[in-house]
Amino acid sequence: MPANQINDLKILEISVDQIVDIQEIANKAWPVAFAKILTEEQIRYMMNWMYSKESLVEQFRKQHRFFLAESEGKYLGFMSIEHNSQLSGRTKIHKAYILPAFQSKGIGHALFDRALFEAIKFGDKAIYLNVNKYNLNAIAFYEKYGMTKIYDEVIEIGNGFVMDDSVFERSVDSSHD
Repeated sequence: MPANQINDLKILEISVDQIVDIQEIANKAWPVAFAKILTEEQIRYMMNWMYSKESLVEQFRKQHRFFLAESEGKYLGFMSIEHNSQLSGRTKIHKAYILPAFQSKGIGHALFDRALFEAIKFGDKAIYLNVNKYNLNAIAFYEKYGMTKIYDEVIEIGNGFVMDDSVFERSVDSSHD
């Protein structure tokens, strides 16, 4: 695959049977994304908390929808969404990660376009997500995608750890590309 383009990119909704594909991407993307932001101990804790088989099965059970970005038979990234999250009339993007070698090649944009499409189809008024407020690469992408920071929050997640996040949102009728 050429280094500067992704051929034949598809965004595929997956079932609980493909948990291992999500875990493989998360195991490669997370340590790179958070190496300079979180301690190794917190990364391990959060990976187990969010990406253990039991946790992912529970997320599917709670109607989180998972999508894989695929090109030429290889999975390059994933995303999960939840419609009408917290009865807000908005679709929450819970997870969106791309293999480090394939970032900045349009995969994130394709995943977010799919989230926006699914939110519109469901009848939600916006997409939104939480991001670590020190994850500057992700924040730059969200802003470029037309998302706006609406507030900050600190969430206790157990084991003495917190998520120090900003919440970003984009309305479904936004014409920004």
